[in-house]
Amino acid sequence: MEITQAEYIGSCVDVKKCPFGNKPEYAFIGRSNVGKSSLINMITGRKKLAKTSGTPGKTTLINHFLINDSWYLVDLPGYGFAKRSKTEREKWGKMIQEYLLKRKNLLCTFILIDARLPMQDSDQDLMEWMGVTQLPFTLVFTKSDKLNRNEFTRNMEAYKNELHKSWAELPQMFFTSAKNAMGKTEILDFIERTNTLLKS
Repeated sequence: MEITQAEYIGSCVDVKKCPFGNKPEYAFIGRSNVGKSSLINMITGRKKLAKTSGTPGKTTLINHFLINDSWYLVDLPGYGFAKRSKTEREKWGKMIQEYLLKRKNLLCTFILIDARLPMQDSDQDLMEWMGVTQLPFTLVFTKSDKLNRNEFTRNMEAYKNELHKSWAELPQMFFTSAKNAMGKTEILDFIERTNTLLKS
């Protein structure tokens, strides 16, 4: 798939105010500072489509982008940012859960994972919740370029071993780098194939 058009549609806190759900939709979510905005900009080929920031927890709304006038890319707030108040974190959690459960045209959620880190409790909790609610998801490992080959192989094997403790079959995985566009083709090919599951 080649992205020729990427347009910001709007932001909201209420799933009922999201754009009309007549197009396939893909959500991107991850811990704060995982590199979500940079990944979205890399995938779409737009340097400033999603706002990047050195400050974790910057995204606070459900942000919709229309891609090629045929599907939605959704930037969700990050989680696991301790400097936000407990009330704010609970509010975000409720908003995200409601969106994931009620958005019927949501075909897959990309859960972003920092390839340099061992499995984090918040990531594991989200994956288990997605499994219980039977919502489809894939794992996208970010910042893969920041590891040498041996480090990357060791980290991925350790991560897969942790996943096998809870999952008989591992979710699909993508390995990415916003710096060198690693994983872009694989993710867009996956979206192109999955789009056929929901006819506009």
